Amino acid sequence: MRRGTRRWWWLASVLGASATLPCQDGQRPNVIVIVSDDQGWADIGYHNPKVYSPRLDALAASGVKFSQHYVMPQCTPTRVALMTGRYPSRFGPKAQQASNGPAFPLGTPTLASMFTAQGYETYLCGKWHLGSSKSHGPNHHGFQHSYGSLAGAIGMYDHHYRKGKFANTWHRDGELIPGAENGVHATDLLAREAVRVVEAKRNQPFFLCLTFQAVHTPLDERGRFVDRPTQLDPKDPTRWLDEDEIEWFHDPLGLIQSEKDPEKRLLLAAVHHMDHAIGQVVDAVQRSGQQKETLILFSSDNGPQGSWPGNAYPDDLKLTNFNQPLPMRGKKTDVYEGGMHVPGFAVWPGRIESREDRTPVHIIDWFPTLAAIIGHEPSRPVDWDGVDIRAALFGRGEVAERDLYWLWSSSSSRWALRHGRWKIVRYGRGEPEQAAAWQLFDLEADPKETRNLAKDRPEVLQAMHARFLVHRAKDKRGKSKSRTKK
Repeated sequence: MRRGTRRWWWLASVLGASATLPCQDGQRPNVIVIVSDDQGWADIGYHNPKVYSPRLDALAASGVKFSQHYVMPQCTPTRVALMTGRYPSRFGPKAQQASNGPAFPLGTPTLASMFTAQGYETYLCGKWHLGSSKSHGPNHHGFQHSYGSLAGAIGMYDHHYRKGKFANTWHRDGELIPGAENGVHATDLLAREAVRVVEAKRNQPFFLCLTFQAVHTPLDERGRFVDRPTQLDPKDPTRWLDEDEIEWFHDPLGLIQSEKDPEKRLLLAAVHHMDHAIGQVVDAVQRSGQQKETLILFSSDNGPQGSWPGNAYPDDLKLTNFNQPLPMRGKKTDVYEGGMHVPGFAVWPGRIESREDRTPVHIIDWFPTLAAIIGHEPSRPVDWDGVDIRAALFGRGEVAERDLYWLWSSSSSRWALRHGRWKIVRYGRGEPEQAAAWQLFDLEADPKETRNLAKDRPEVLQAMHARFLVHRAKDKRGKSKSRTKK
């Protein structure tokens, strides 16, 4: 599609939708985007009754739950997709895997720059990891205010990244905070900041991107025992030290304590803690009388970690199979469903009805959808891979069937594409130049991706490969200079 045609298509889609979809009355909502970290499909209560997350569950129940909500298989790539509306591979290998290097060039249109241009006050509260140096931080990509960690995962109490260049990362507006606010759990600090943002007096709407470090490792739930890291009780290795006195290990339903595995119990405690923090933010929205003018979107950034060797971050425990079991194949960094099929929902009282939507959607869709909601017309042609999904959001009409595409790792070693019920998957370096390179799955009949139909349906495989080639031609090729673990 030529650039001029693409721009006209975008305008037509917005104008064509205006007659049938809400949000065209001039009201521009506050927008809160909440992203959790490494929270798998089964690590939330409304998907799994063993998990205690009442605030998230209540939020999801009050809006639209996307049962086929996709992201990328790892942190940085998902954040690239969210911020740009484009697949990370469009920016080259450096954006395809967690990295401390710049994920996309300065000047790239972002979700934040769009909201700022529309007169919103814009905030990033939490984890950035799209360029861990001050010169590529959130304030250089459209955010007027930022707070949290420039780099990726951190020690939950001392707020430091891995040893080395990016260890000191806890900042406000790109300036490192002396002492890094040591001694308070990162989840609590982010909740405190987000509540302050919500309750601030202002004359314009706000956009808040609230990106938790939880429930990524290191898992550390000390409660009031701030002076010592989470550790197993030497007298009883099935219990955490002082677990009986730490609030996050307990809930009114007894769900967390009913879990026998202490490592799974620790993950459940981290979910409970984050859920409580999100509840504080929602309470602030309601307390300030803004609930009917605030759109909240929620997603995890990728599938569950599964196991972790420890010793990468401050107070970092070794953990094994600590997430809740998935009803699908794969986990974080996988392009099977478990790696990027995650919880996702949207809430806007009086605008979005309580229901479940089965449309396959992707976090790349949030940028063009939010642009349409607030009436933003790009000043130049855009190359979004995402589409306007207001039809799915508001339950009026259908989103046209299209491709969803994944390429993971800086060495381009995991590949997938979905169209309708069909999905192709490939593991291995080197371009998949022939259809025979792929596995083929029917997600409607086989959601766990257990039966490879490549030999049984060669005509489907060939058509899917042709779709892949169209997407691959849009990618930026080259070698990554930085491969940094999350």
